[in-house]
Formats: sequence, structure tokens, C-alpha cells
Amino acid sequence: MYGRFVKRVIDFMLSLAGLIAISPFLFVFTVLLCIVNHGSPFYLQERPGRNGKIFRLIKFKTMSDGRDANGKLLPDVQRLTPIGRFMRSLSLDEFPQLINVLKGDMSLIGPRPLLVRYLSHYNERQLRRHEVRPGMTGWAQINGRNALSWPEKFEYDVWYVEHISFRLDLKILFMTMIKVIQRAGINDEHNQMTKPFLGNHVE
Repeated sequence: MYGRFVKRVIDFMLSLAGLIAISPFLFVFTVLLCIVNHGSPFYLQERPGRNGKIFRLIKFKTMSDGRDANGKLLPDVQRLTPIGRFMRSLSLDEFPQLINVLKGDMSLIGPRPLLVRYLSHYNERQLRRHEVRPGMTGWAQINGRNALSWPEKFEYDVWYVEHISFRLDLKILFMTMIKVIQRAGINDEHNQMTKPFLGNHVE
């Protein structure tokens, strides 16, 4: 009952309340990023959601579109703007994903939505991470995040799918807030410190 119905109701109510509560801050950051990024405050990218359905993930844009003399994008570390670095340190760039939660693309708690190209690399067990909506934070994020190998992350994701409950979601939410305050593991999947997932045979 919780996973199929109650969780979605809670997601809708909390994401709506959250968007209303932080709307002044969202407005300020949107304006600042419009200035810094020359009119592009948001970063949109296709990600697989529940049952592999593709949706457009919304985040604040923390990197510029700087390119070298050949027109190739500069390394991530060179394109990360000062305000972008600050927002990432507090995970503020993730806040627009509340819109994804409100729409039903995502949940507050669940396996993080990864790149579409990874879908063909998962084994049968790892694909189970898509049996639920992806989340803004999840079991893997509070158990090591980027300190984990890809297989370890996926095992945490599948464990969550198999043990989903209201109590577990509360624990993950509480631990996430602690880690944000401590600024622990702030790098996300766009950071060059995180190696791309190339498949289980190369892990």
C-alpha cells in the first residue's frame, strides 16, 4: 500500500509545499544563473524513470558552456562557475527536481536517475532499480555515494526496492539532511571524479 499509493501522495504534498516555501530562493537563483549563464538557468537532460520511461530531469545549471579553440566543451572543473560550486556544496542545484517529483517523474526518495545510455549495461538484477520512481536522494547516497563502486551503488538501489517502507524513507531523508549539512559527498554524476558506468564486465 505504501509503495503503490501512499508514497506518491506524500511526494506530491511535500514537493508542492517545498516549492511554495522555497520559491523566493528559486527566483533569486534563477535570476543569478540567468546572468552568469547568459540566459540559461536550468540544465535539462533525459533520464530513465520508473519502468525505464524517459523523462527530462531539471536542475539548476552550475556549469558554463565554455569551449576551447576547436569548439569542444572545456573539462567540467573549468566550466564550474563560482555560484555553481556554492550551490553544489549545499545540493541547491537539485531543488528544481521538486518539479519532477510534483509531475510524478520522480520521488523524493529512490534510486538516483542515471544516464539513458546506462540502460543497456545493467544486468537483470540491476534493472530492478527501475521498478520504482527514481529519487532526489536514496539509500546509496547515504551509504557512500561516490565512494562506492557502480556495482555497490546498484546493490544498494535494489536493496531499497526490495525493502521500501515509510520508515526507511524517513531514515534516508533524515540522513540526507545531515550529509548536506556536513557537505559530505557533494560530487554528482557530472563530476569528472565519477567514472562513467561502462558495464559489469569492466568493473
